[in-house]
Amino acid sequence: MRLSVRCFAGSAGVLWGSGLLLVGLVNLAVPTYGTAFLSMLSSVYPGFHGSQTLGDVLLGALYGLLDGGIAGLLFACIYNALAGCCKKT
Repeated sequence: MRLSVRCFAGSAGVLWGSGLLLVGLVNLAVPTYGTAFLSMLSSVYPGFHGSQTLGDVLLGALYGLLDGGIAGLLFACIYNALAGCCKKT
């Protein structure tokens, strides 16, 4: 069975981006929520500071969408390559 690379990449990007958006929005409402997580991400994503502003939350969500999409694309490509190589005949 082969994975659709485009669909898997899109799904992974939406999942990771929406996760970051959700944590960021909850952090806006409850300032102590997810601060360690957002601080860790600010060390990975340039320009994202984990501050409690809507602009920073949206930037983090865009980074998550892009990062998740790239990770999903790589995962699906590697999976498809290995699935073709390890086929039982």
